[in-house]
Amino acid sequence: MELTPEQQSAYFKATAICSKSETCTYSIQEKLKLWGLNESDSLFIIGLLKDEKYIDDERFARAYVKDKFRFNHWGKQKIEYMLRSKKISQEILALAFEEIEDKGYAGELLKLLEDKAKTIKAKDQYDKRNKLMRFAIGRGFESGKIYAALKELGI
Repeated sequence: MELTPEQQSAYFKATAICSKSETCTYSIQEKLKLWGLNESDSLFIIGLLKDEKYIDDERFARAYVKDKFRFNHWGKQKIEYMLRSKKISQEILALAFEEIEDKGYAGELLKLLEDKAKTIKAKDQYDKRNKLMRFAIGRGFESGKIYAALKELGI
């Protein structure tokens, strides 16, 4: 099928975006909507992009999980929340979280809490523990893992 000039323009813009970095289907749908394409044209272009491997939600989710954990030091809950906001399915989420090893996850949380504990000004040990808890929860780590890490640190 031949693309109309409007579709072709949107297609080329989308391929440019997708070739610069990993992108999910939802992000491209939003861009196409912003560019004024109707839904049937958007679905057609997204189908083309998927066929040509410009868009792959599983590949995007794996890269997102790996990057946000490694560079932003986010926990699984925050990463999952952000991926769900991008309409990534539960099956893909489960596959993507295989990128994080449990041992590395606990180690990263421990290191993060150790570093933060050095900079916290607290009245007492209880206050310090609460501040560290809030910090780790804000980063998206699970409370059970946080308690274990704090216990290991002796806080």
